[in-house]
Amino acid sequence: MSGYLRSRLLLYTSGKHLTSFFAPSHHVLSDKRCRTCCPHPSQARSFSSRRGRSDGRSGQEGENTLHAPRREVDFQLSRLQINTVLRANEQAVCIPEFDGRSGPSPVLRFESNQLSANTPLEDRRSSASCLQTRGLLFGVFDGHGGHACAQVVSERLPYYIAVSMMSESVLEDLEAAMETLRPVPPILQWYKHRNDYNYRESSALYVDHLRVYWQELLSSEEHGDGMRPADALIYAFQRLDTDLSLEAQVPLANDLMRNTAIQAAFAGCTACVAHIGPEGVHVANAGDCRAVLGVQEHDGSWSALPLTQDHNAANVAEVERIWQQHPASERHSVIVDDRLLGVLMPLRAFGDVRFKWSRELQQSVLENGDSDSEALNLYQYAPPNYLTPPYLEATPEVTYHRLRPQDRFLILASDGLWDEMTSDEAVRLVAEHLTGIHLQAPVSASQLNLGQMHQLLLQRRARATPALDLNGATHLIRHALGTNEYAEMDQERLATMLALPSDLARMYRDDITVTVIYFNPNFSKTTN
Repeated sequence: MSGYLRSRLLLYTSGKHLTSFFAPSHHVLSDKRCRTCCPHPSQARSFSSRRGRSDGRSGQEGENTLHAPRREVDFQLSRLQINTVLRANEQAVCIPEFDGRSGPSPVLRFESNQLSANTPLEDRRSSASCLQTRGLLFGVFDGHGGHACAQVVSERLPYYIAVSMMSESVLEDLEAAMETLRPVPPILQWYKHRNDYNYRESSALYVDHLRVYWQELLSSEEHGDGMRPADALIYAFQRLDTDLSLEAQVPLANDLMRNTAIQAAFAGCTACVAHIGPEGVHVANAGDCRAVLGVQEHDGSWSALPLTQDHNAANVAEVERIWQQHPASERHSVIVDDRLLGVLMPLRAFGDVRFKWSRELQQSVLENGDSDSEALNLYQYAPPNYLTPPYLEATPEVTYHRLRPQDRFLILASDGLWDEMTSDEAVRLVAEHLTGIHLQAPVSASQLNLGQMHQLLLQRRARATPALDLNGATHLIRHALGTNEYAEMDQERLATMLALPSDLARMYRDDITVTVIYFNPNFSKTTN
């Protein structure tokens, strides 16, 4: 980013919910520390990382738009203002080491944060303990085409996963309670930030469809003691995506619920969910969010162990999978400019029925759904070469990892973070934040002249300053936006990136959601 842009920029301006039915909810305040293919931002983003421009228009339409008078905006934020923006969505939660059921918890604590580029924020996050089975669930959801799909999936997917793992006897207790109108045994213990919210108007619909799901599990002769975590994750992803599709097609109680269902189905989101339990870590990923394990070796060095693969055009195996699902004649039209049908960057996602339904079904739902004209104009766009749908699915890729004493933390983050740093850089930053020891790569003096060595020492001295944030997720976001090309924290750059107005911010960065989960060292010692 040029010095001109850093200093100033000339621009043209033109609760009670589902959780209350099935779960208690902790609304966690800001961190009070319980000792507890997108370009680099230096290049202006002319297009959204999802579908064209973040406002849903093509670049040509943007050029043809009439502009209001030009105004000058000052981007000099104070340190207090920077910290206020960065910490608005901070969350830090300590997990009790013993829950009275059996054995220590695998998770000691977690820290999370979000920073928006879109208005409103299109990312979502979830964190909850499973009360009827062992384990905790953490999820990061990156929405595109609006926030509706990510919102619905973040609310509902943890329930579908938890129900899938429940034994037949527990599901019978749930059904009996519903039948007799008795209090329903809680399924999840949510950890909510005060800024997290739910679709209250649709909660009854969500409960009804979750109940249909567990009734089907009860009717299965194979369910027995419940699904293993890996199977539960796969079935839950698939089943929720099916429910999103069906809800957009059927009559609902009122126009608000109907519009919510249509928006959730036609928008989309990627998802990365980790189940951490006695067996270890199971990560289910559909899209381009990422899970990375921070590992501390016996010699004290740190390494990053990816537990997911990005589902995009850079993944050769993923592209081959999609090619195999369509005729050879479509080989050159399915992936165009590294996007699905030339439009969508992630190759797996919830919702996005424009890449799943037939054209006739899409038209019928939109015309008969009493959608407003704006929604009709937005959703009626048809991808080119739409010949043999479906082109997209929400089936996740599941990875299992048995926890070891050297596994210290897990980073879950949306691609807004990974656009700005590598997995190795993220692990290094969290490791430094965790230990207070700044990791320096060895340098041979023969490779540098005296001036270069002096510059390197200055850079390392800057890095060795104490961390400004108690929250590890905030620490990552601060460095993602504020680190310059010399690996230094640049306060002026950070202030500029945070002060960008909403109609411009999306050109330079994406929404960022980060959750850092710290493992309990006593757990791996006990299990091993």
